[in-house]
Amino acid sequence: MTKKLMLAVAALLFSMLFSNVSAQDNAKSRKIPSVDLKGLDGGKVNTSTFSNNGKPMVISFWATWCKPCIEELNAISENYIDWQKETGVKVIAISIDDAKTSARVGTFVNGKGWTYEIYGDPNGDFKRAMNVNNPPHAFLINGNGEIVWQHVGFAEGNEKELYEMIKAVAAGKPLPESK
Repeated sequence: MTKKLMLAVAALLFSMLFSNVSAQDNAKSRKIPSVDLKGLDGGKVNTSTFSNNGKPMVISFWATWCKPCIEELNAISENYIDWQKETGVKVIAISIDDAKTSARVGTFVNGKGWTYEIYGDPNGDFKRAMNVNNPPHAFLINGNGEIVWQHVGFAEGNEKELYEMIKAVAAGKPLPESK
């Protein structure tokens, strides 16, 4: 029996050690990866420079050809000034338009009047690094630069859930359950 007990304790210790390593690995992977993007002015910016002075950020992947993406960014835009006043949130919109359609992103954004930071990812490097398959795909980043929540797709009202998450992160509270 002692041998069984020793094996059980060894297995328990091994599983605890393994789970701690996994948790540490997951925490590291929850940071924004470092990738070069294009600004609307044609200049380069690295995602490692994304910050908001300890306040939350939303990184939203979108495309000019994606109707739900435009609906999401329009819905956020309608509330963005109020959200900023209450939480200090910053929205960064990443266009995944490819070489064929990326030339029209600037004109498209100006026509919408969005006041977000907008960058292009024409080669899909950041999209791949963030494991984005289909837009719209939004990530909520806390003040430490860690990804704490994400959502794929958009339906009317999803912006309210996003805002609840932003408020929780801004207040340092646990995130409410997703609906």
